[in-house]
Amino acid sequence: MSGIVNVLQFAVDGLTQQQQAIANNLANSETPGFTASDVNFQSSLQQALASPQGGTASLSVTADPAMPGTDGNNVDTGNQVVNAEQNTLQYQATVELLNAQYRLVAGAAGGSFA
Repeated sequence: MSGIVNVLQFAVDGLTQQQQAIANNLANSETPGFTASDVNFQSSLQQALASPQGGTASLSVTADPAMPGTDGNNVDTGNQVVNAEQNTLQYQATVELLNAQYRLVAGAAGGSFA
């Protein structure tokens, strides 16, 4: 993966997928037998950035390993709400960084930095 814009765009895409999974988990918190899902891209992105030759990051969706309740549902609503809030803050920060990069490009091309 090359370029800060590509890295930030991948992070935005990953955070979007993560938010969708969290929303789906919360929507199904009362569905008997439902298994929550987790989206992970952060460790893959971190490894790709740490690789001296550059690397390729990937996104993975896995089943949440939490133990199911008596109805077979393993959604921990409290945990999902915390994850949603954390994800929202990360998304906002990442989008702001991406917008800042676009402002720098626009300014360097003779436009406004604002």
